[in-house]
Amino acid sequence: MSHLGLGGRPEVRDRAQYGLCAALALLGALAIVDASRLHHLATSNDPVGPKPVPVILGSLLILVSILYSLDVARGGQGEAEEGEDVDLSSGSDWRTLALLVAAFVANALLIQPLGWVISGTVLFWGSAFALGNRHHLRGLLFGLALSLGTFYAFAIGLGINLPAGILQGIL
Repeated sequence: MSHLGLGGRPEVRDRAQYGLCAALALLGALAIVDASRLHHLATSNDPVGPKPVPVILGSLLILVSILYSLDVARGGQGEAEEGEDVDLSSGSDWRTLALLVAAFVANALLIQPLGWVISGTVLFWGSAFALGNRHHLRGLLFGLALSLGTFYAFAIGLGINLPAGILQGIL
């Protein structure tokens, strides 16, 4: 569907934006339907219960989808990204993406047998390597510091024990 825009040139509307509007509306409806299945558990500490928040959020998502679809229908479109250090004409860096995926997969496979500290170190070091860090020892040390820090932050701060793996009893 096209209309005449400025200068008599045809204006092309991006129909994919309507897909985003539909997805937002569907997500909002899903939140409302899911909230309707919650049982009212009013206590003295929480007289309202758990229903209002997902109902409000679902309603707001539906409202946003309606307003967004009206904006798209009127010809509204977002401005192109103009990042200061991003070359928008260049293609995707598939090598970096593959290395990041490999770091996450390695973390997922190693977290149970070796524990969070070792798998987290591999994750942080691998991610830094994929994003251009070539100081391997420094990256490994920072990865170890981050994984130890998060291990103890979860254990002490949140009371959640991450898997210790082969370091059980040491940490």
